[in-house]
Amino acid sequence: MRRLGLRTRVAAAFAVGALLLSASMALVSYELTRQSLLDDRERIALRAAYFDASVVHAGLDTDSPDVVEVLRSLDTGGSRRPVLHLNGEWYARTADPDTTAAIPAELRRIVAAGEPAVQRVRVAGQPALVVGVPLSSSAAYFEVNSMRELEQTFQVLALALTTVAVLVAGSGAALGWYATRHGLRPLTAVADAAQKIAAGDFTARLDPATDPDLTRLSSSFNQMVDQLARRIERDRRFAADVSHELRSPLQTLAAAASVLARRREHQDDRTATAAGLVADEIDRFQRLVNDLIDLARSDQPAHRAPVDVVELAEEACHAYDLPVSLVHLAPGVPPTWHVERRRIAQVLANLLDNAVTYGVGPAAVRLCRDGDSGVIEVDDDGPGVPVEDREAIFDRFVRGRAAHTRGAGDGTGLGLALVAQHAAAHEGHATVVDRPGGGARFRVALPGSLP
Repeated sequence: MRRLGLRTRVAAAFAVGALLLSASMALVSYELTRQSLLDDRERIALRAAYFDASVVHAGLDTDSPDVVEVLRSLDTGGSRRPVLHLNGEWYARTADPDTTAAIPAELRRIVAAGEPAVQRVRVAGQPALVVGVPLSSSAAYFEVNSMRELEQTFQVLALALTTVAVLVAGSGAALGWYATRHGLRPLTAVADAAQKIAAGDFTARLDPATDPDLTRLSSSFNQMVDQLARRIERDRRFAADVSHELRSPLQTLAAAASVLARRREHQDDRTATAAGLVADEIDRFQRLVNDLIDLARSDQPAHRAPVDVVELAEEACHAYDLPVSLVHLAPGVPPTWHVERRRIAQVLANLLDNAVTYGVGPAAVRLCRDGDSGVIEVDDDGPGVPVEDREAIFDRFVRGRAAHTRGAGDGTGLGLALVAQHAAAHEGHATVVDRPGGGARFRVALPGSLP
């Protein structure tokens, strides 16, 4: 399961916190408002019921009262329905059995005992408030107050508070996202600087004045980069110095081996064989020294200039006695690229040498594009490169498994490392994949080399 990013987690935490807080406040506000409105409604209903009860009591205090007419004389509007219980009989302005049935027996009992009472009930599925007022030992007055409008008010209030809670939660998420974006900006700068350093740009630094709270981190990071740059420069200089120092004795040995080779007809078989082996090893040693010198130089940025890469690829094929028909320029790709000629020439030479030595021979050299990146692809007919070796073969002094199963094994282990280094100098990268139909496809991408 993929883990959520820090920014997403913080934004989610802000959203959940804001939602819990707003929901709690909304719930408390709803309950307080609801209780306050209910209490007010009960007080108003109780006052109105007492007033109407006094009118009814006065109307009944006659010799022959008209109960229905007395009830009709009450100004109760459309939300209050008066009911009178007199001498065991129920009286109302209209025949409505639901109204009398809605009066709870417990409420009637309390009012019959001479105590006023209030109770919330439901009449025909609608909320109502029943108020009972005793008039005499044989009479009790009840009013059934509709609370439908109040319930609608509660629904609107609940909807409004829910909407506010959702908006507050969304605002919390947005605030969390903004806060993390602002707070992680220094870390983004660190990541960008680290990416540049990984690509070989050791001039990347952090500004300690950007954030006072991260001054120590910025200073420590810059010191680490300084030390790393000094160490790499020291190692590069050491490799270059050693390689240069080895050139002189190697040239002397190569000259001596050349003399022995010219006098081979004057030597016995064992001496001639030994001289040949010495000459081969000296040649291999010279190639190793040359590669080390090139590797020591390869850390520098590429010096780009317009270069005809088609011509460069054909020259590389000539150097290995390969047909120039191997070179294919993709349609729509210009032949002139903005690259460093020396580096790209060595990239082509090393890829062709790798294909000849370990891949049975190159099958094609393609020059294509990917956006503004020029792409060099070299296919071979070899066994391919196992997935687990596809990154390691571009390291220094590492050779793939094919190097141990084919050829004489006299490679330096630096050819593909130089390819990767030259690609990185152009801010690109080198990869290897399976070639359709079998074999390997080495691919070098060079960003910014095409118009």
